[in-house]
Amino acid sequence: RQAAGELRALLERALSPAAAAGGEAASEALAWCRCLLAGGEPWDSFVQAVRAYDPATLCGLVWTANFVAYRCRTCGISPCMSLCAECFHQGDHAGHDYNMFRSQAGGACDCGDGNVMREAGFCKRHRIKSSSEVPSVPKDLLIMSELVLPQFIFSLIQYLREGYSEPGMVPDLPSEKDLQKVLQALEPHISFLEDLTKMGGAMRSVLTQVLTNQQFYKDLSSGELTFYFKSHEKYLVALKGSGLTFPEDKLGCGMQEQAVGASASIVQGLCNFVLIIGCSEDQDGSQGVGKRKRVKLSSTTKDQSIMDVLKHKCFLEELLFWTIKYEFPQKMVTFLLNMLPDQDYKIAFTKTFVQHYAFIMKTLKKSHESDTMSNRIVHISVQLFSNEELARQVTEECQLLDIMVTVLLYMMESCLIKSELQDEENSLHVVVNCGEALLKNNTYWPLVSDFINILSHQSVAKKFLEDHRLLVTWMNFVSFFQGMNLNKRELNEHVEFESQTYYAAFAAELEACAQPMWGLLSHCKVRETQEYTRNVVRYCLEALQDWFDAINFVDEPTPNQVTFHLPLHRYYAMFLSKAVKCQELDLDSLLPDQEMLMKLMVHPLQIQASLSEIHSNMWVRNGLQIKGQAMTYVQSHFCNSMIDPDIYLLQVCASRLDPDYFISSVFERFKVVDLLTMASQHQNTVLDSEHERSMLEGALTFLVILLSLRLHLGMTDDEILRAEMVAQLCMNDRTHSSLLDLISFPCLLIGIIPGSLSFESMLSAVADFKAPVFEPGGSMQQGMYTPKAEVWDKEFDPVMVILRTVYRRDVQSAMDRYTAFLKQSGKCHGNPWPPYKKRTLLHPSYKGLMKLLHCKTLHIVLFTLLYKMLMDHQNLSEHVLCMVLYLIELGLENSSEQESDEEDSMGGQERCHDSWFPGNNLVSNMRHFINYVRVRVPETAPEVKREPPAGTSSDGSNSGTAQVFSLVAERRKKFQEIINRNTTEANQAVRPKTTMKWSAPGATPQLTTAILEIKESILSLLVKLHHKLSGKQNSYYPPWLDDMEVLIHCDNPKYLHGDGMTAVERILLKAALQSRLNKRIIEEICRKVTPPVPPKKISPAEKKTLDKEERRQKARERQQKLLAEFASRQKSFMETAMDVESPDTDTAMEIATADQHVSEAVYDCVICGQSGPSTEERPAGLVVLLQASSVLGQCRNTPEPKKLPTSEKEQIYPWDTCAAVYEARLATLQHFFKDSSCLQSVSIGWEGGVYVQTCGHTLHIDCHKSYMESLRNDQVLQGFSVDKGEFTCPLCRQFANSVLPCYPGNNVERSLWQCHSNKSMQDLVKEVEELQEQLGTFPVSISSETNLSKEMESVMKDIKNTTQKKYTDYSKSPGSPDNDFLFMYSVARTNLELELVHRGGNLCLGGASTAGKRSCLHQLFHVLAMHMRLYSIDSAYNPWKKLTQLIQSPILGISAEQPEVPVLYRDVSSLLLIQILTMPQPLRKEHFTCIIKVLFTLLYTQALVALSVKCSAEDRMTWVNTGALKKDSSSAWCPHSIETYLRQFCLPFLRITSLLQHHLFGGELPSCQEDEEFTVLANCLGLLPSFFQSSHFSGASCLDWPVSAFDIISQWCSELVSFADKHPTQILLIQEPKWDLPRLLQLPENYNTIFQYYHRKSCSVCSKVPKDPAVCLVCGTFVCLKGLCCKQQSYCECVLHSQNCGAGTGIFLLINASVIIIIRGHRFCLWGSVYLDVHGEEDRDLRRGKPLYICKERYKVLEQQWVSHTFDHINKRWGPHYNGL
Repeated sequence: RQAAGELRALLERALSPAAAAGGEAASEALAWCRCLLAGGEPWDSFVQAVRAYDPATLCGLVWTANFVAYRCRTCGISPCMSLCAECFHQGDHAGHDYNMFRSQAGGACDCGDGNVMREAGFCKRHRIKSSSEVPSVPKDLLIMSELVLPQFIFSLIQYLREGYSEPGMVPDLPSEKDLQKVLQALEPHISFLEDLTKMGGAMRSVLTQVLTNQQFYKDLSSGELTFYFKSHEKYLVALKGSGLTFPEDKLGCGMQEQAVGASASIVQGLCNFVLIIGCSEDQDGSQGVGKRKRVKLSSTTKDQSIMDVLKHKCFLEELLFWTIKYEFPQKMVTFLLNMLPDQDYKIAFTKTFVQHYAFIMKTLKKSHESDTMSNRIVHISVQLFSNEELARQVTEECQLLDIMVTVLLYMMESCLIKSELQDEENSLHVVVNCGEALLKNNTYWPLVSDFINILSHQSVAKKFLEDHRLLVTWMNFVSFFQGMNLNKRELNEHVEFESQTYYAAFAAELEACAQPMWGLLSHCKVRETQEYTRNVVRYCLEALQDWFDAINFVDEPTPNQVTFHLPLHRYYAMFLSKAVKCQELDLDSLLPDQEMLMKLMVHPLQIQASLSEIHSNMWVRNGLQIKGQAMTYVQSHFCNSMIDPDIYLLQVCASRLDPDYFISSVFERFKVVDLLTMASQHQNTVLDSEHERSMLEGALTFLVILLSLRLHLGMTDDEILRAEMVAQLCMNDRTHSSLLDLISFPCLLIGIIPGSLSFESMLSAVADFKAPVFEPGGSMQQGMYTPKAEVWDKEFDPVMVILRTVYRRDVQSAMDRYTAFLKQSGKCHGNPWPPYKKRTLLHPSYKGLMKLLHCKTLHIVLFTLLYKMLMDHQNLSEHVLCMVLYLIELGLENSSEQESDEEDSMGGQERCHDSWFPGNNLVSNMRHFINYVRVRVPETAPEVKREPPAGTSSDGSNSGTAQVFSLVAERRKKFQEIINRNTTEANQAVRPKTTMKWSAPGATPQLTTAILEIKESILSLLVKLHHKLSGKQNSYYPPWLDDMEVLIHCDNPKYLHGDGMTAVERILLKAALQSRLNKRIIEEICRKVTPPVPPKKISPAEKKTLDKEERRQKARERQQKLLAEFASRQKSFMETAMDVESPDTDTAMEIATADQHVSEAVYDCVICGQSGPSTEERPAGLVVLLQASSVLGQCRNTPEPKKLPTSEKEQIYPWDTCAAVYEARLATLQHFFKDSSCLQSVSIGWEGGVYVQTCGHTLHIDCHKSYMESLRNDQVLQGFSVDKGEFTCPLCRQFANSVLPCYPGNNVERSLWQCHSNKSMQDLVKEVEELQEQLGTFPVSISSETNLSKEMESVMKDIKNTTQKKYTDYSKSPGSPDNDFLFMYSVARTNLELELVHRGGNLCLGGASTAGKRSCLHQLFHVLAMHMRLYSIDSAYNPWKKLTQLIQSPILGISAEQPEVPVLYRDVSSLLLIQILTMPQPLRKEHFTCIIKVLFTLLYTQALVALSVKCSAEDRMTWVNTGALKKDSSSAWCPHSIETYLRQFCLPFLRITSLLQHHLFGGELPSCQEDEEFTVLANCLGLLPSFFQSSHFSGASCLDWPVSAFDIISQWCSELVSFADKHPTQILLIQEPKWDLPRLLQLPENYNTIFQYYHRKSCSVCSKVPKDPAVCLVCGTFVCLKGLCCKQQSYCECVLHSQNCGAGTGIFLLINASVIIIIRGHRFCLWGSVYLDVHGEEDRDLRRGKPLYICKERYKVLEQQWVSHTFDHINKRWGPHYNGL
């Protein structure tokens, strides 16, 4: 005991609150604790010892936001299951449905937790170990921990108490900063606790013991020390500040004891608690507090355990309390979660969490950082509530459900406002205000997400569905959302401020109402759950009744108002649907009386009519947001919870109400009743005439959807999925992920996927996969699914498409695709109409729905519309006719009883419109002739003038005013009767009819009655329509007259697809089938040859509009024609101008090879359009793009491309690249030889060389200058920088940045130069030498300053400025002219070498270059030559002499300075370019050939030298002696292999030379096999004597020595020997010029390999893990994208690397996004991804996290664009990067 006391005293001193302040003291305190815990042992060995006793089988690794984790749906039991990367990769998930994701809020690894995932998915470490394997912990190991830790945790709580000051209590301190400070000071303490939790199970159980032991807490809390007392006081103040004690609870001394005992006891349980908290909230001063109505909660006293809600009994509880107070600091959250693998702790913590739940949400609502806090809360709650066992326990013991629902209610109560729906003045209904922060910022989501989470457990959901009190409260909660965000139609001016609150409203209904609803529905699947459904339906109807009462609803909705939010209606509908579909309940037992049904249908119908109004632009004055609402309502994530239930509810109402009443309601709601008149003119009091047509279309379309949709009326889940999928695929081809997204099947929503519902198998049944393809323009396609042919043929359902389209254009798109299919398969030509699709059978409960099709009202409407169509009345469209025919066909398909052939007697109730049709059945009504109709028309109408025909009175059929608008009155009457029958109160009398409100202002013309002669039946109208549609008389001939079979096999495929005529034929056939009478009548009608439709008398005004229409139509057609022509022109232009790839031998634009007889080349200027030669004064130029390139430098001499490193072992070293080798060579030469001579012995430009390419278009240079001026003044944002000289070619819009002047060439001259001369080799050598001597003398013209020479200088400047200085300065003395000399001939070398690379590294293909017309080498040569000739080569050093003359003795003076480079060390290709560029232009072909011959001798000698070095000494000896190798020599060298070696050595030079000759002198390049390349090129260059036979050919036959071979070779070799004597160690021997083509790094097959290695890799520069890591695909360097850490002189790392590695071009793979980004100079673009998933889709930003695999074709295209330098042309979306990447 004494020891324990001393220990306690020591700890109290070490851990006193003072220690928290300073860092020193704190670390000392922690050192003490460590020392004590370990009992004097070293800390690390103590940790090891404890770890040995870890019995934990759970992983439990806790992570924070942005951590990369995995989720496997195949192994998960709970949808929230997640695994850390390590456990995932060690488990076996091959072939599972898994994905990788970035954690939003943080989480913990569930590996080993059998409640959350199946055991099969556990990793190797966490396969359940039985506890017997783990030895029990020795008592003495942890004894100190048990003594020290309580004190340590208590001191932590002390700090937290000390540091907290209630916001507002200390006025001068901003409290949030203080809290941060306290937390920072505590960082080490909490980290120490975290380390303890990581020691494993043994230590965790000690901690659990300490945290949950109530005795420890009591002992330490009632400490006597004064500062303890003070901190306790602070604790009580904090409790009170949280509104958790009563308002009247004064903190007096007398009250002290009671406060300690029950400081937070709350009398009367939660109800009062909510209201008390509520009161403290009301002082926000937010608008309309007075008006708000508090919703009373049932105040039954809850069970006693809730009484002491926040009486803290142990450390854990108070620790959580402070965690909440400090708004969930990350460290604390992590510590609390790290303890979860301990089972006892888990239960204790969950209970504590639930106990604090209300307090958490209250804090959240006040928090300023609600986003962060929400994430942290969910981070905790998802770990606790995903476990069904735990959730059930807490629900039973702690009333979790009560608490949640109550807290939800409380949260929403703070933002209620009075509803303005229906009766603004007297409404008692309150709704949430969507503009409040709580809804706008989605602050409620942690609560709702927890609620949805616990409802996903069956046991919890059952408790909820059984508890009537809870259901009532919940319905009360849902009713807060009923009618929120009400829209009122603006009739006068446009609304000033478009509020965007509708997002909040839709999100709230989806998350707070619909998702819990789907959660509950998922547990009502079987008969046994009938009771639950009855409960929900009952309380839902009660809530609806209350709602109708609250808004004072009688029978008519207020006009011009709509709300899209009716969650109560939707709950009712969905539970009804479930009851009938799964639970075999009787529908009628769940339905209310007729009056309630009439009320129920009003608001959903109002929404449908409003949708139509919005699309008819009647709501434009409300701004764009109203369109946004209409779209969101049908959008894929919302439609299952919004429009579908609404339509289902209307279907239920329609099946139970009087059909005439329902139909007339629809037409009245859509405001088109007045339109349905036989008269040609009418007055519409409620609708402008321009909206009539689209509203009528809307009404008919709605009826078609209502009558033909079967989503909830009998389709199985599989059929629904199939229908949804087909509808989406018909609109557009879809990627797999967008399909998954668009079909948010509610079952998919909750992650409960029934076995039958396999998405994949359904997809493969209805769709074909189109693999991702490339378009030549470079735009990359994703893998798409497209409907199979038989789907188009049999399953395309326009109704479903219309229901599911967000944009009207999608319906058109589906029809266009359908038309294309029919044309392609030859099924139908012309313009097909939407096909009629057979429906699935109706569930018997909904049979009544079909009465709508057999009611007189509908038949009158159909008859009237057919008649109006026939008479060409205005405001009718083909769409209207299409829907009318669709409805007739639906009626024929669903006619109830095969009617008897006798006319049925006119029995039944007499109605006021019986004069129209005798009965209700459509089949018999179709043949009923209507003779006369009495109509009300304006006095001005043409009908009034006519006399009624004689004998009207005798005809009985017109006795009634047969017109539909009488129905409206009747509908009202009917409703009134029902109401009066049900209610006896007098005050419920008729409200004044609201129609008067909407009558149009201004004097309306008087209506009079006129009588029209009709004499038609529906059948006769159909036949006439057929004639009208076909444009021929008598076009309809009953098919059965020829072939009786038709009536038996009526499903004739020829009627399936077609236009309006086909539809009419199909309907007449069905009518004939249904009754013999109809058949007879159709035949009769066809026999009377119908007289032609009388031409209408057209009033001049109408004629005008008709003419206008016709003119418009014609203009439209003309425009279409023009556009088509334009498109085809554009296409053919693009083909000629833009083919980047096709080796086009079309030489139309090839400037070099103009016809021989034209004296001068002619250039077309694409700006001014004039054509003419290029002159000195007004030079023309080629549009060119200059860019620095290091592609050549990336060649390696291995054919295998390097791999991208994906582990620490693999590394890439740049030593073997071409650039590195050449650089080393130059450096070595410069070390030993004279600088100026070195700079003429090699080429540079392997890195940072300037590549020149053109689109082939020319312009005058002065035109170009004015064009640039205009671009400069143009304010439009371009994708390029005009100040840097960038522009796009005015003709083909290709990117360019300079103009290369065309040298005024004379083609006649040129053809002369090419003729062969018979001069001897010696003469030619002499001539070449003389020409070089004339260096100083230029052609006269250029010496004087002309425009041309100025332009040539400026373009040379451009070329120089294109690359960085470090790539042009190689000389030891900076600024020496040798530098420029070297740079200039290297530019020529770079362009030749690159062209060779583009041809695949050899010239076997021959022909004009792929960039034939794009080659500007000819012009480039003139520019370079002009500048090269400014530098004279001292004749003493002219290499030509060394090559062609024997020099007697070396000049003595040289030995003092460094010697020149020996001839054999010089690069022959470089010598060639120097020779040619320093000769006066244009060069004669014979001189060119002469130079080549001389250089070839040097090259061949070099090859022999290299060969002799390669041979062994023995070989060399034999050679010297016999002049040939012995046949039996052991060496690998035989004459054949020697010959091959020599040829390979010489080939690169021959290729470059042939290309050069092709560009300078024209002429084709011959094509050949690879093994003949040497011979063919040698022949082409004139090296081969013409008489030579190639059969016994050797390289030596090409030699043509200007002087005796032996002498000159000896001379060259002596230079080498003398050098080798001085520096025996140096091996500077001639390298073999053999390089492979440049390649990008080879990438691994699976993206995960790259991701796992790089996303955690630290940067080599700043050694931090970058936020956006990237890797260079050219050299494999790892860089930080946008990382400020690696910035150098305002350049971020990627930009810097792109300059160093690619001279301004960088290709980077962004690790976290799987996307490739291209940097080109000062611009960048996203290129796309080369990794695709199994469905051929990119996954940018790894959002879906599915496994990705390399797409080789894409990577090839990327490489191709890199090598051919076409990034600028092919990728369109460039933007400036401001050096920030």
